[in-house]
Amino acid sequence: MASLELSAPYHTWVSNLTYVATDEGFLYVSLISVAWSRRIVGYEGSHTLAASGSLKALQMARKQLPKDAGTVHHSDRGIQYACRAYVKTLQRRGLRVSMTEENHCYENAQAERLNGILKQVYGLAGRYRTRAEAVKVLRQAVELYNTRRPPISLGYRTPETVHGAVA
Repeated sequence: MASLELSAPYHTWVSNLTYVATDEGFLYVSLISVAWSRRIVGYEGSHTLAASGSLKALQMARKQLPKDAGTVHHSDRGIQYACRAYVKTLQRRGLRVSMTEENHCYENAQAERLNGILKQVYGLAGRYRTRAEAVKVLRQAVELYNTRRPPISLGYRTPETVHGAVA
């Protein structure tokens, strides 16, 4: 996705996985955000790395996508994104598939940065007693990130404000 020029609000989604530590084991978090506005449009916390969590995040994001948006779905080459079920779901909805080159995390830098912000700023780097508790914190983190965090890259406007203005 190097030097891709965004031409519309729904031009590109970026996706990635991260994890949250709990006493019950990891909560694997699938995230999809709009590259234009940085707004998180799909997320899911799962007890497994199977594609089911990523598919649920994709389903959430797809519900917000205008028809015929021509969106590019960009991710790394994780098995969740490269598996037949995920790719077929993207293709059925008319989403174009874009993936990083092998072992090139810089090609998914925006999604990686989102993971870091959610962990460092919104507490997802902590350890939680249960997965249910971590999911609750995840929901709060997404809401705060979308509506309260005004980054420099968006002219000190929140992702929700930028997204609403152009979508």
